[in-house]
Amino acid sequence: MIIPVILSGGIGSRLWPLSREHLPKQLMPLMGGTYSLFQETLIRLSAIAQVLPPIIVCNESHRFMAAAQMQDIQLAHTEIILEPVGRNTCPAIAVAALAASKDEADPTLLVVPADHLIQNGALFASIVSAAEPLADSGNIITFGIVPDRPETGFGYIRRSGVIDSNGLPDGAYRVSEFCEKPEHERALAYVESKEYFWNSGMFMFRASEFLRELKQYSPEILKACSESYKKARRDLDFTRLDENTFTSNPSISIDYALMEKTPNAVVIPMDVGWSDVGSWLSLHEVCRKDNDHNVLTGDIVTEDVQNCYIRSENRLVAALGIKDQIIIETKDAILVSSLDRSQDVKTIVNKLKKNQREEALFHAQTYRPWGSYENIDFGDRFKVKRITVNPGACLSLQMHYHRAEHWVVVRGTAKITKGDEVFLLNEDQSTYIPYGTNHRLENPGKIPLELIEVQSGSYLGEDDIFRFEDNYGRC
Repeated sequence: MIIPVILSGGIGSRLWPLSREHLPKQLMPLMGGTYSLFQETLIRLSAIAQVLPPIIVCNESHRFMAAAQMQDIQLAHTEIILEPVGRNTCPAIAVAALAASKDEADPTLLVVPADHLIQNGALFASIVSAAEPLADSGNIITFGIVPDRPETGFGYIRRSGVIDSNGLPDGAYRVSEFCEKPEHERALAYVESKEYFWNSGMFMFRASEFLRELKQYSPEILKACSESYKKARRDLDFTRLDENTFTSNPSISIDYALMEKTPNAVVIPMDVGWSDVGSWLSLHEVCRKDNDHNVLTGDIVTEDVQNCYIRSENRLVAALGIKDQIIIETKDAILVSSLDRSQDVKTIVNKLKKNQREEALFHAQTYRPWGSYENIDFGDRFKVKRITVNPGACLSLQMHYHRAEHWVVVRGTAKITKGDEVFLLNEDQSTYIPYGTNHRLENPGKIPLELIEVQSGSYLGEDDIFRFEDNYGRC
């Protein structure tokens, strides 16, 4: 039996301003459909024969969104493991392998990123099924993407002798070497030789074999991850790793920590319409285009525009006389870039973080386990939000040291706790919460509760909050 391991810890900074640290690309429907990349990954894996519910490894701040998206498509999970900090792929895979090995189990693990696109899901499933016997016999398998161009943004895997071809369209090979991202001329030579594949970041192996190899080649990672998982605590539906021991891990990929060292590495080629959707250029490549080779999403008007990716989330965007450009509009930020600089968008994000701009981390609309809030307006000593609370949900019992809040209900019914008072507010009614006052907001009704919150005070940051009680383990 196969247990998928879905790595969902990335933030997709090259797809800013749509992808941000607290709502990354894997949790968004980038392709214009109903499902996020994370949900599409779950659905694709569920079609594999003899597959068990997956193990999810995700960032702590994404936990409720990931769980909610699984519920939306009615798929179960084996475990949702929360990383207190990002430490790259090897520690994440290690804790998943430890989780899968509980009760002396030894399943085959299929490790996949949550944010990749695979257009031929049926072929992907058949290749995975055909590869399972190779994994069960002790091989550490990586899946290499058959390249269709000299791409400089990916690492490459060089094959050596064939070891198996039964049921695999392009066979299976021993790995000769892993190659860093090349310059264009070297990438062209790789593609023309037909001996190299793109490194997809997907792997398959027996849990026991991976842990045995990790003990030999990177014992410090296995030790830290074992201790962190041993000390982990259950929190609702989540496994919260011990922060001190997990943080002691180096930040290292499975390629460097294990795959480049083990003699058991095998590469299986895949030609399944794969994309890592890692930049606006790669998204432009995989989306349907108009007659002028443009990808236009949202309310867009163009004249004399060629080979552009233009996306509007809220407002009309008009473009005239441009070529090879990216224009991304969101409620609080606009990106304009040439397509050939799409890999460099993360430098803008780094500048925003350096300047402590919230736009690097949060969208104007921020999702919480109880609903969402949207920043409408702000000034030096005030901020205005629109808050939506799901039916039956409630915020934490909390207080603020530096701000007061005025709530106006515009839809639904609110149950308010303010100090020692508990009362209901209906539409067009309001209340004032002075700073330092314990308070809680609940939705006792059957429809979403919507209200306008006006904050005022000397400090309006989201970290000015002290929780006394919380249904979601955030105290």
